[in-house]
Amino acid sequence: MVSVMRAVLIAAALATACPAAAAPMTVADLTWMEGLWIQAGERETVRETWLPAAGAQMVGVSQTDRPGARAFHEFMRIEANDGVVAFTALLEGQPPTAFPLLSARDGEVVFQNLEHDFPQRVIYRRCGADLCGRIEGTINGRSRTEDWRYTRVGPAR
Repeated sequence: MVSVMRAVLIAAALATACPAAAAPMTVADLTWMEGLWIQAGERETVRETWLPAAGAQMVGVSQTDRPGARAFHEFMRIEANDGVVAFTALLEGQPPTAFPLLSARDGEVVFQNLEHDFPQRVIYRRCGADLCGRIEGTINGRSRTEDWRYTRVGPAR
């Protein structure tokens, strides 16, 4: 009886010390990104829209308007292929660029492609009720970042 109790106590201690690995992130876990978002400033207005996940894919579009300049746009998708989640950017005149998932936690996702010129990392995270976006990397050996803080202006439709 003592050995049975000892085995139960050891098993309980191991279960507490070594919790089961968290389930891998899926595209459906990114519902916090869905919606119509805007960052309006004096020099530019950036709009970003993320549609709800359909299957193993989310689709987004970003548009940057600067007075007196042609609007810049980018199509984006986050999808799972063969169990690998990746962010893919589609910019005018360039081939699609994939950034595989580097890390994910509640309210934050980081994608990375060290072979890309700039950026090498694409990051989205919740900032309270806002959506924060960030790109990071190096250009000519110098670190560079760009940040956006979007306010929700509507749900994805």
